[in-house]
Amino acid sequence: MTEQPAGTARPTEPGRFGKVAVLGAGSWGTAFSIVLADAGNDVTLWARREEVAAAITEKRENTDYLPGLTLPDAISATHDVQAALAGADVVVLATPSQTLRENLVGWAPHLEPDAVLVSLMKGVELGTLRRMSEVIHEVTGVPSERVAVISGPNLSGEIARREPAASVVACTDEDVAKRLQLRVHSPAFRPYTSTDVVGCELGGAYKNVVALAVGMAVGLGFGDNTTASIITRGLAETARLATRLGADPLTLMGLAGLGDLVATCSSPLSRNRTFGEKLGRGMTTEEIYASTRQVAEGAKSCSSLRALAAQHGVDAPLATIVDEVVSGRMTAKAMVDITLARDTKAEKD
Repeated sequence: MTEQPAGTARPTEPGRFGKVAVLGAGSWGTAFSIVLADAGNDVTLWARREEVAAAITEKRENTDYLPGLTLPDAISATHDVQAALAGADVVVLATPSQTLRENLVGWAPHLEPDAVLVSLMKGVELGTLRRMSEVIHEVTGVPSERVAVISGPNLSGEIARREPAASVVACTDEDVAKRLQLRVHSPAFRPYTSTDVVGCELGGAYKNVVALAVGMAVGLGFGDNTTASIITRGLAETARLATRLGADPLTLMGLAGLGDLVATCSSPLSRNRTFGEKLGRGMTTEEIYASTRQVAEGAKSCSSLRALAAQHGVDAPLATIVDEVVSGRMTAKAMVDITLARDTKAEKD
């Protein structure tokens, strides 16, 4: 096993804080466990598959999602969710957004009474159109003041290699956000606080849909003018919906908005951009799903964001046409043609 090069920053002394449970041992859950361990937390990483937990325990490596990267000693792994949650005053949720509700039903009875729950997920639930923090509150009964989200330009591979990054810790209770800020501030990871949970969550969910559209354009062979136009109009669409739902417009210009959008739309490491590129090259959604175990959240959330926008009377042309392509009702080429043929208007509208 060869350890990948890390950043120049060195971890904080382990055990400085209490125990954090991270539920979800995919690439993002594992990468964020490294952040937490480097910040001084004892981390228990729960894996859905027993063999993943065993590999982490025996090899100090998540061979399925981050092969070649040695995990800090402060991270332990288990397949037993009750053991993972026992004694954890912070619980980080890092599962695919569309499976969160089902998972929480089984997890909720094992939560410590005063635990703070943190969502790393970036999606809107199909059917209910709930944001992830709303699902957490609804299923667990944990007050919204103890439900936080973390969002920003955080590609998991770069985070795991300890490349410098920043993010936003958002909670309606500013004191809780500040306490979490201390718990996740590692030498390579700089967190900022916010009370705008709505803005952070919708910025994170919508950027995946925009990245799908950018990927489609790249897959069709278009260049920087096209992708920059999609990113800019995607940000405007995101802001229309988020502000209608009460978000601060400035949030969409920050790390959880523009920052996350740029990273996800620009990087070949982005699952959503890669998914979009494959659609642009002519693959079907079913063929793409069959070719990878990684989840592209935008492919699931585009229909729920489209419905959420319609529910609130917000024009959402990008979410609409991306949903049409992902569902197989439209080709990526037709998406471009329809977008260009739309009636012209003032940019600020």
